[in-house]
Amino acid sequence: MRLPLLPRAAACLWGAVVFMPVGLNYMAFLLLLATMLVAGDWRERLQRLASHPLRWPLAALVLWQLVVLVIGPHYAETGVNLWHGIRIPLTILLALMLTRDEAVWAMRGFLGIAFFNIAYTAVFYFILMKFGVMPPMGILKPMIMLVGNKSINDALLYTVLGAASAAWALQRLLEHRPYRAMAGFALTAVTVFLVTWNLPSRTSLLAMLVVLPLLCVHQWRSHWRGMAAALAVLVVVLGFALREAPPSVEQKLAQGVSEIEAARAGAVSEGSWVVRYHMYTVTGRMIADRPLAGWGIGAWNQIWRERGPALLANYNMPHNDFLWMGSQTGLPGVAALLAVMLCAVWQAWKRPDLAGRVAFAATLIMLLASCVNSALRDAQIGLSLLWVGMLFLRLSREPAGAWLEVLPRRWRGASV
Repeated sequence: MRLPLLPRAAACLWGAVVFMPVGLNYMAFLLLLATMLVAGDWRERLQRLASHPLRWPLAALVLWQLVVLVIGPHYAETGVNLWHGIRIPLTILLALMLTRDEAVWAMRGFLGIAFFNIAYTAVFYFILMKFGVMPPMGILKPMIMLVGNKSINDALLYTVLGAASAAWALQRLLEHRPYRAMAGFALTAVTVFLVTWNLPSRTSLLAMLVVLPLLCVHQWRSHWRGMAAALAVLVVVLGFALREAPPSVEQKLAQGVSEIEAARAGAVSEGSWVVRYHMYTVTGRMIADRPLAGWGIGAWNQIWRERGPALLANYNMPHNDFLWMGSQTGLPGVAALLAVMLCAVWQAWKRPDLAGRVAFAATLIMLLASCVNSALRDAQIGLSLLWVGMLFLRLSREPAGAWLEVLPRRWRGASV
């Protein structure tokens, strides 16, 4: 294989393992970094990066963490947290430096494994379960049933796929192609089914409820009547879907509300939102105590063990990336990380066509997940969701024809 093809293969591999265990994602991450180093073309890659608006927020995020590392105290977890703090911008940089061809192949990897997972899930539940056949525990199980944070990542990736499919379907509606629109909405419905039954995730459902109306706003932002009509139809559809949703969805939402009320009354348990309430409260006070430069890289774990409830002392991240960064590096660190995320969303929003719309959906889901989960800090999520979101953003910098190249040649005419 010629050297210029190595980064393309590595990028495709990373796209293809995003649903799989974190070790495979680390392997693909390091492989892409290594192949970029040996393949050359650094002048072109650096020029591409130097022209991207994300360069300044990323530089600020990295530099401020290094400043805090130098001037602040060190802890047992400093090395691990510094790695994750650098891994986040490095993942973004790798995506932004991809060539058009590499980004296309990376997206092919993601879409290929996503459709494989959907097909495998159907085969598993309709055929394999009847014969008592279970999937390999380490690789396929998190894709089809809830298994820790990796399944949360997989649910969020399905949410990105479903939102992108809805954006494609809305575009087909605008072009008066109802059958193609129905196919796109059918895929969205499949992903909603997956994040409701197979991989139940309140974060994913919340993200879908927020993103779908905003996709209508993005598409019809210069046509107020069309926007109003689309939003009205969407409200009716979502209302019907919520009314017909299985009892488990309502139970999970009610459970979340009751957990927050119990936590406010002083209860301590390992309920999802009880944990979040105490984490957010304690971490918010940490930031208020040292707003300028935080407590130092890796401080959150130790301060949490000292200040948080003893029952929850073993948690190693606060389920909110901005609170995590703020506790370590103060408000400047929060501002830098927030600037990175908002800049990504804004760059996607500015592009008015379908390429911008799907990037807007992906980056917005990434932002929402970072606010209610450790979607960047937790490598089980951050190595996959961040990579995929930035792939959508990278392709939004290319002409619309780049998305057609993602599809096999014989399908391209049907997708236009």
